[in-house]
Amino acid sequence: MKNKHTKEAAYWIEKLDLKPHPEGGHYREVFAGSDQIRADALPPGFTGPRKTYTSIYFLLESHQISRLHRLKSDELWNFYSGSPIRIHVIRPDGTHEERILGPDPENGEAFQYCVPSGCWFGSLVSEPQSYALAGCFVAPGFDFQDFELGSRESLIHTFPEHKTIIQKLTS
Repeated sequence: MKNKHTKEAAYWIEKLDLKPHPEGGHYREVFAGSDQIRADALPPGFTGPRKTYTSIYFLLESHQISRLHRLKSDELWNFYSGSPIRIHVIRPDGTHEERILGPDPENGEAFQYCVPSGCWFGSLVSEPQSYALAGCFVAPGFDFQDFELGSRESLIHTFPEHKTIIQKLTS
């Protein structure tokens, strides 16, 4: 399994032309809506028009983390290949939840999960020496202006009860 997953991660990174993502892992935008939503039609906090939706491939290897970050839009995750991926979410009210994306519903895994806008979230691959390949759909469409990486110190100050997971998913 070790060599298979390592080879497959490198294969997918090359085949899908994935690039390093600022939160960790690798990604590439695949689709973007051709229509735009006007700024005055968007929820508060958006600074300009946005595409109706965007979609990326996202690959995370087990030696990497997807660091805690938040978006102004909902993000729908879809599992494609590899090991299950654990998505940790800290809601604005301080509630923490862990969702597992993967191919085995008998083991509590799901093919999809939607991270609500405004929540801090990050992820880890479940199995060592492996990877997870997912798709992420954002609506209104993703723009780096709407992306915020979490500060370890600030998040621990705000959510001290989640210090362990915050330390694991920040740098």
